[in-house]
Amino acid sequence: MDKRDFIKRLYAGIFFIIGLGLIMVVILAIGMEKGLTQPKFQVTVLFREVGGLSEGAPVRLSGVTIGTVAHIDFLKEHIRGRSVKVILNIFQRYKEQFAQGTRFAIKTEGVLGEKLVEISIDDVSGRLDLTQPIIGEDPLDVQDLANTFTEAAVSFKDASASIDDVIDELQNISRATRRLMHRVEERLLDGTLFKIF
Repeated sequence: MDKRDFIKRLYAGIFFIIGLGLIMVVILAIGMEKGLTQPKFQVTVLFREVGGLSEGAPVRLSGVTIGTVAHIDFLKEHIRGRSVKVILNIFQRYKEQFAQGTRFAIKTEGVLGEKLVEISIDDVSGRLDLTQPIIGEDPLDVQDLANTFTEAAVSFKDASASIDDVIDELQNISRATRRLMHRVEERLLDGTLFKIF
């Protein structure tokens, strides 16, 4: 191997090592941004249904991302009417704020309808027992909402038809009253209103 081949291989090796180093830095930076290197603790939340929630979805407390959905699975036995368990990975630094959460709900975000777990804080309720499963609220089902709107529209249509019937009846009464008043006026003018014989 001559000197030129050695230098070419040396440069190729150096560029290869630099490239690997840059890839590692990028992966580490993305991992830190996503919280992959942060210490976490796990909490179980029980739902009746998850409405399309997937693993890796964000967990937010008052709009701040504090973790991700780690795992979704069915329960062997229903607990308080819930049949699906969702295990959340929560960043350790948010443990104090998380323990104040009282309302766990699955929400839809964005135009594409991505699902996430939203946690709300209620100042009245006490702290959570993080060793026990937490009971979550059912997600708002778009199909149920559409059915409710359809039922409301049918009710409004029926009410409108009833109001139309009442208005028609009032118009008939008004016409009959006008005819009666017209006859009374004619008889009054003829002087025959009070004549019986």
